[in-house]
Amino acid sequence: MQLTGKVAFVAGASRGIGATIASALAREGAAVAVAARSEEQGKIPGTIYSVADSITSAGGRAVAVPCDVTSEESVENAVAATVSELGGIDILVANAGVLWLGPIESTPLKRWQLCLNVNLTGVFLVTKAVIPHVKSRGGGSLMAITTTGVGMIDHGANAYWVSKAAVERLYLGLASDLKPDNIAVNCLSPSRVVLTEGWQAGGGGMQIPPEMVEPPEAMADAAVLLAQQDAGGITGTVQRSEELVTQPGSNPQI
Repeated sequence: MQLTGKVAFVAGASRGIGATIASALAREGAAVAVAARSEEQGKIPGTIYSVADSITSAGGRAVAVPCDVTSEESVENAVAATVSELGGIDILVANAGVLWLGPIESTPLKRWQLCLNVNLTGVFLVTKAVIPHVKSRGGGSLMAITTTGVGMIDHGANAYWVSKAAVERLYLGLASDLKPDNIAVNCLSPSRVVLTEGWQAGGGGMQIPPEMVEPPEAMADAAVLLAQQDAGGITGTVQRSEELVTQPGSNPQI
């Protein structure tokens, strides 16, 4: 139980990678705030309540926290509720995101703005809100979920990759700012493609060869390892899930 006594706030945890990470952190002993907008079932399966119930049914501790990452008021209320219910925050997983892989010339402005609002501004807002609480605990770990697409410049440009590239710059700089506070700050992306519910809905019908598909559990293993860090460990990095968990000495123990 690597995370006993820790509290994790997982934004975008109602399904997919976020839900898998939330469950993995709980299995390692963390109390988890399952945060997202999804309070009711919609076109894509999964709600904050179903994920929290699954964690508690397995013997873990979790609370469902409604949170719209594009609203500063909603984020602040979600963070305040987490601190009130669970006693503080040690770990942030900024996972909330929307997918848009269309070419720039055919991208509607509202889609461009939505990607930036959720994928970039949303990370900024949840990070800003939790930092004082992590500082008050004497250190902790912040991680933002990004994508290998950031480096795939030979494949062109799209709003999703641009927004995630900006997140990586935000977190790499923030690692230096928060090192004196003993806070690790890292980005984590899949090494390959995780076929989440969101990907299935927004991937534009893109066909992914089987050898390029990564199980979501690889992201969970990597997130558990990063959640254990502070500024004396891994910080200021962009990690790829499968590469991280196969490094000598890594041992997520899920």
